[in-house]
Amino acid sequence: MIAVGTCGFSYKDWVGPVYAAGTKAGEMLGEYARRFSVVEIDSSYYRVPSRATFESLNRRTPDGFRFTAKLPATATHVPDAGAQAVHADVPLFRRNVQPLLGADKFACALMQFPNSFRPSESTHRYIAALREALNDIALVAEFRNREWQTDDTLGLLRELQIGLVNVDQPQFKSLLRPTTDVTSEIAYVRFHGRNYQQWWKGTNETRYDYLYSAEELDPWADRIVDLAADPEVKEVFGFFNNHRRGQAVKNAEMFEEMLATLVPQDRLRMPVASNDNRDVPRQTELALDATTEAARE
Repeated sequence: MIAVGTCGFSYKDWVGPVYAAGTKAGEMLGEYARRFSVVEIDSSYYRVPSRATFESLNRRTPDGFRFTAKLPATATHVPDAGAQAVHADVPLFRRNVQPLLGADKFACALMQFPNSFRPSESTHRYIAALREALNDIALVAEFRNREWQTDDTLGLLRELQIGLVNVDQPQFKSLLRPTTDVTSEIAYVRFHGRNYQQWWKGTNETRYDYLYSAEELDPWADRIVDLAADPEVKEVFGFFNNHRRGQAVKNAEMFEEMLATLVPQDRLRMPVASNDNRDVPRQTELALDATTEAARE
């Protein structure tokens, strides 16, 4: 199955371009689930959500909806992996996410490592320690340093049954190149945009302020097809992180339409309709003109 969604769903600047005017934060997930069948939870990077929060996510989404979630920074952004045990937030995350696991809505946890996290014996051991601490859930790993892009890394991830996250991002010398490498049953792609000017000096908003063209996404549609054709792969996820002003939604919908021309319809995981869901038209254009932006800011 192939599923496309966005990194996060609750952004103030999505009211207008994505959600109707007046939409409250508590209503956003329900609206989102009428458009997409999967979402990546990014807020868990800052702190582990409570069990009650995960229970709420379960209640507010239909059967068949899928979540992925980042591990907290306390698990992935460690000053010295060789000297540091796995943080207590890791088993806490595992305990709290149980409501989604029990409902068969949790696909995997994302380990997003920083550019400073480089391959070594100690970092290899640390990744293995994270795997051991979360030995009963699926994991995927995103590296931000090209030194990880080696056969040794692929072998390590295969041995630990951790999926490799393929990424689209600015092609600086130290960042990973796009690939179709597979290391587990989950193939995972994140689209960060190509904002070269803001990548290193920007904020979490300005860095991902980017709108892909169809021409830029076209090679990735072919890569997704290749990933789905791998006999080892059971699920393929594509998440758009260019969230500024709802651009991720526009690109995710565009990408779904592209994939629909390349794979059988029953291979695409689409939103699950329920009796109380009203029809929500697919987004065709975003109000990105300066006047609208100024009114929101």
